[in-house]
Amino acid sequence: QVQLEESGGGLVQAGGSLRLSCVASGDTSDILHMGWFRLAPGKGHEFVAAITWIDSGTYYGESVKGRSTISRDTAKKAVYLQLNTLKPEDTAVYYCAAGRTGLYSIPNGYPYWGQGTQVTVSS
Repeated sequence: QVQLEESGGGLVQAGGSLRLSCVASGDTSDILHMGWFRLAPGKGHEFVAAITWIDSGTYYGESVKGRSTISRDTAKKAVYLQLNTLKPEDTAVYYCAAGRTGLYSIPNGYPYWGQGTQVTVSS
């Protein structure tokens, strides 16, 4: 089992930045990639970004491409999401997820999920 704990969410004004963190614990030996999804009221899970654990390959959802950076620290078993130029439509609960399927951009590719951290962007 893998446990994930997110942190770093909060309230920020439009145009501001946030850095989300996610730390994994437990048996992470078969984890191939970690990602971030977000869930806004009335919408489904939206893919934000993913990173492969071995070679740090990165993938981004269209809505955040160019405004975000995902990174990882294998020694700390941590993954980070830097969000810049935030917009009110970025308001959502952001979830960290860990997977081993190679399916980076869909929720079904991730068997392990954190509890989520709220990001609210005011206009």
